[in-house]
Amino acid sequence: MNNLNSILIEGNLVRDPLLRSTPKGTQLCTFSLASNRYYKQDTGLEHEVGFFDVETWAKLAEQCHTLGHKGRGVRVVGRLRQARWNGTDGKPHSKITIVAEHVEFRPDLKNEEQQPAAALAENALEEGVETYETVPF
Repeated sequence: MNNLNSILIEGNLVRDPLLRSTPKGTQLCTFSLASNRYYKQDTGLEHEVGFFDVETWAKLAEQCHTLGHKGRGVRVVGRLRQARWNGTDGKPHSKITIVAEHVEFRPDLKNEEQQPAAALAENALEEGVETYETVPF
């Protein structure tokens, strides 16, 4: 029986996505996102930022590379994958990566081609409604 391994995270892209191909020709897109958290502590509001590495594969990778750019808001649904290895000094290392299964992008307000849609999205945000551009996979 499989255990549950699922994550939903929202944030902004730290840099432009990087698209590569595996030796067999499968597309792989990697990007990092920053997720902000605000919480009350004593009498002030505290802020903490987490940085997370994300990878997408095949058609989803191509779409993320096309639509993503530094600063754009993104929502990622996927699973966690842990890589483990021993370094040259013999010490164990590990890294956790999010493998995305579904990606949604916030409206791109900087893109002039989408200005009418961006204006609608901005009005929806002011009213408390969140809108996302869904990337099919």
